[in-house]
Amino acid sequence: MTIWLRKTKSTMMDAASLAMRGEPHGTVVVADEQTEGIGRHGHAWHSPSTGGLYLSIVLRLPLQSDAIPVVTMALGLGVQRALDDFCGVASDIRWPNDIMLSRKKAAGIMVQLASKDTLIGGIGVNLNQESFPESLLPIATSLRIETGRTHAKQDVLDRVVAESLRYCSLLAERGKGEIIRLFEERSTWARGKAVEVDGLIRGVTVGLNDHGFLLVQTHSGIETILAGGVREL
Repeated sequence: MTIWLRKTKSTMMDAASLAMRGEPHGTVVVADEQTEGIGRHGHAWHSPSTGGLYLSIVLRLPLQSDAIPVVTMALGLGVQRALDDFCGVASDIRWPNDIMLSRKKAAGIMVQLASKDTLIGGIGVNLNQESFPESLLPIATSLRIETGRTHAKQDVLDRVVAESLRYCSLLAERGKGEIIRLFEERSTWARGKAVEVDGLIRGVTVGLNDHGFLLVQTHSGIETILAGGVREL
């Protein structure tokens, strides 16, 4: 089931409400505009009605608790595949949840726990925006800006949902190791990238550990990054 709204506070809130009512795995809420779009670490997601694609998916997956952090990466792989194949780009994934084009953010993923057996996967894609607020210009881009073309929301939505669910199924069937392996293959941020984490840790990425956490080689040793804002140096 897909519910398309013109305007809402947050598709993640809407999807969580539907999940609590018992709606099944794969239920999607999509909106043309969000007034309280949710980003990671309490940040807002810029969600105007000028071309963005904002959706959330109800995920009921048979996962062990230690695999839940890897769901974000599974969704990231799905979004990357959908955008690359459908829009004709070659995107990168910044650990753990950002789709990058021209070293700027084109899409983001967030996962929240709705109940002990249900997750909500929120996905925001900068699809057809032609401009951004001045504060976002250095860090944000859109598929329209990068390709010079307008992309049909329905078609991109269908591909993003299909690929996201496919990679989540892969996680459930083969385990987190397969998703971590694929992420390391498809992200230049996983290895050999000079980064700064939250302005506190500086070093070079040396892969992901068995839980999907980022490993950074610093002057004093290897730091395990559980969460945080990772920026390229």
